Amino acid sequence: MAGSVPALPDSFTPSSDSVYSDQFGFYSLDSNVPGLSKVILDKLNMTDYKEYRAALEGKGRVGFRSHKEMFQNLEETFKFCACCSKLSSNLPDPKALKRCIKCLNVYYCSKDCQKKDWSLHKKFCKMLHKVSIDRLVEWLIHTGELPFPTEAWSRPAKDIRCWDDWVSMQGDLTPRLDTILSGQNMTDLWTNACRPRPEEAELRKSVWRVCSEFFSRSLTLGLGIQMARLDPYSRPLTVHLVGAGHNETLGGRTTDMDELGRMFLGHQGLEVVMVGPEVVQGPIMRPPLRAFGPRGKVYISAYKGLYHQFWEEIVEKGEAAKPDLVIGFHPGFHASQGLGEGWLPTLLLLRDYNIPSIFTMYNDAELQYSLQILIELEIDVKDTGANPFSSQKPEQVQSSPNKAPSYCSAFYIYFQGLLETQQEE
Repeated sequence: MAGSVPALPDSFTPSSDSVYSDQFGFYSLDSNVPGLSKVILDKLNMTDYKEYRAALEGKGRVGFRSHKEMFQNLEETFKFCACCSKLSSNLPDPKALKRCIKCLNVYYCSKDCQKKDWSLHKKFCKMLHKVSIDRLVEWLIHTGELPFPTEAWSRPAKDIRCWDDWVSMQGDLTPRLDTILSGQNMTDLWTNACRPRPEEAELRKSVWRVCSEFFSRSLTLGLGIQMARLDPYSRPLTVHLVGAGHNETLGGRTTDMDELGRMFLGHQGLEVVMVGPEVVQGPIMRPPLRAFGPRGKVYISAYKGLYHQFWEEIVEKGEAAKPDLVIGFHPGFHASQGLGEGWLPTLLLLRDYNIPSIFTMYNDAELQYSLQILIELEIDVKDTGANPFSSQKPEQVQSSPNKAPSYCSAFYIYFQGLLETQQEE
C-alpha cells in the first residue's frame, strides 16, 4: 500500500529540512565530517541521494561483486580521523589513516592526533570494540540466522518485567547459539571481514546484543499493550507502528513480530500496520486487514506514506481498522524542522482521537526534547521512563564515535489525548 509520498530531491542534497530521516542523517554526517555522506554513497556504488532512495524504493539496487567487497566498503565509511575529522582523500597520503589496535573501530591520521584524542577515546574504546563486532554480526539478521528461535512464554506477560525475566523462560540457549556460531554464514562473515574473527565468548555476547535489538521491538510493543490496559485475550487488537523506516522494514519478514504471539499465547489476533514514508518494499508490503485473521496469529502489513495520509485515505474509508494502540520507535520529531513539520499532523491526530500511544527514544536528551514538544502540543503524557526492554546493543554515532553510546528504545513516553486542564477549559 502506498500513499502520496513527498518527492525525492533531484540530486545529492543532504538537508535538515526533510521528512526523510536518512536525508537528515546524511546532513548530520557532513556536519561532523564534511564529505562523509558522499563517501558512503560512493561505497554503495551510487552517485547521489536520489539513487540511494530509489534503491530503497525497490527501483534500483546496491551491487557488490562479493561479500569481501561489501565488508571492505562498509569499513571504508568509517575511515576518517576521529580527532581532526579528515577523510583519507583529504590527506597527502590516503593510506596514512591507522586503526586503533584495541577497538578496531576508529582511525587516526597521525600519532599526534591519536595522542591528542586518547584522553577522550580511552573512555569509549572498550565500548567501540563491541560496536565494531556488532555491526558485522548484524548481517546475520539479513541472512536469516538471527534472531535465534525462542520459546512460548511460560509466565504471564505482566510478570516479565526485564530481560533477565525473559531470558529465564528461554531454557538453555547454548545449542541455539552454537548452531549460529558454527554456521556457514558466520564463517563467511569473518572470512571476508576486514578484521580477525573474535573469540567465541565475544561472539556469543554480540549475538545476544544484536538479537536483543530485534526482540526489543516486540517486547516494547507488548509493554505498550499492557500500559494501555488492552486485553488481547478478549478481542483482536490492531497496532499502528508510525514512522516505520529502514530499521523495521528493510529485509522485513512477515514473522518479525511473532514474539508477540509467544508473549500472549492464545490471543484473539494481533495486527501490526507499519506506516511511514521510508517503508521499504518487501513481503510485509501488503494491505491491512479489514477483518481479523486466525486467532493466535500476528499479521504484519505496511503502508508507504505519512500517517495522517494513511488515516485519511485508508482508515477513514474503512479499509483498515482504527488502532487500539500506536507505537513509534525513535520518531525523531525533535531533531529538525522538516521532521517536526512532518510529524505535527500525526501528533495532533493522535491527541484529538484520544489514541493510546507509546514512543521510544535513544537517550535521555532525546526524551527531554520530545517531552517538551508533546507538552507544548497540550498532549497528556501518562508515563515516561527507562524501557526495561531496551536494546542491549550500543549504538555509535558514526561521524562522532567518541561519545557515550545510545541504545535503541532506551526510553519511552506513553501518552493519550488532551491534557485534562485543557479539556476542562
